[in-house]
Amino acid sequence: MQADLILEARRQAEICNACRYCEGYCSVFPSLHANRAFTDGDITQLANLCHNCRGCYYACQYTAPHEFDLNLPAALAEVRRDSWESFAWPQPVARKFNTHGGAIVLALVAGFALLFAAIKTIGSAGGAGFYAALSHDAMVAIFAPAFLLPLVSIAVGIRRYWREVGGQRLALADITGAFGRAAKMKDLAAGHGEGCNFEDEDRFSHGRRHVHQAIMYGFLLCFASTSMATLMHYVFDMPAPYPLFSLPKLFGISGGLLLTLGCIGMVALKLKSDRDLGDTKAWGGEIAFIALLGFVGFSGLVLYAFGSTAAMPALLAIHLGAVLTFFLLTPFTKMAHGFYRLTALIRDAQRKRLAK
Repeated sequence: MQADLILEARRQAEICNACRYCEGYCSVFPSLHANRAFTDGDITQLANLCHNCRGCYYACQYTAPHEFDLNLPAALAEVRRDSWESFAWPQPVARKFNTHGGAIVLALVAGFALLFAAIKTIGSAGGAGFYAALSHDAMVAIFAPAFLLPLVSIAVGIRRYWREVGGQRLALADITGAFGRAAKMKDLAAGHGEGCNFEDEDRFSHGRRHVHQAIMYGFLLCFASTSMATLMHYVFDMPAPYPLFSLPKLFGISGGLLLTLGCIGMVALKLKSDRDLGDTKAWGGEIAFIALLGFVGFSGLVLYAFGSTAAMPALLAIHLGAVLTFFLLTPFTKMAHGFYRLTALIRDAQRKRLAK
């Protein structure tokens, strides 16, 4: 990891530790105040606990033009992004995405869509619905590795992170506590429970929490749709296509709507926020990822709506191109932050348990 980013975050953390005005603001400060000195691993853990609500910045008396020039949300955001890039495997891909995210997404979606369109011209082995354009076996052969390999990559990164932050043997309570916080997006409500100052320094809002929830639960519903379809195909011998009021369709449509609306809301919030309180170098990559995720949901809805028309093969190629791009880029985009933040919450729950 970049030493200058760690040093600057450590300088600011030490000042915050002496001040302690923000002690109850979020999960960062109880963890910060538990230490007298900060190792590189401590700073990395604090950075991944931070949800960038920005309340501490607007409450701080030591921001510019004070000589201390504190901007803890930005300092931790830079360390956080650098930690994901450093722990990612293979590492060079992660660093490239944050600087060229938009171009990479457009090139891959277009390239994969053309590939799927070319496969269609060769011909399908036959089948109903989408399988008339691309056979079931072809889909499995393409998407099974594209789903499993990123999981391996993420597992490597999380293992590296756990070692860096001094993680120890887990207890069930550590995991359940962290999942409970993540499910409620409790850290996006901040310590006082009134929400973030992400949009406006004088206004607390749960808007960012709500769009995060829409994205997370929309994604989980889409994943449930695919999982249910897989179960029905292999266990109950019920291959697609499925009717509107089947579980795969109901999960998929509701998940696609939440995902699309959540991503639109997230982009709107980011455009209104102060970029200088986050990682300015990663802003383009973050927008590219949100746009990709939203497009996955939207293109899926369009495919549902027009799946029985002559436009289906082209729409399927575009949608599958977006999905394949999303899978392959998952370890190197902002999508990875969910895994790292959950791991940070698990480590924080472990710290609290061991401190008793």
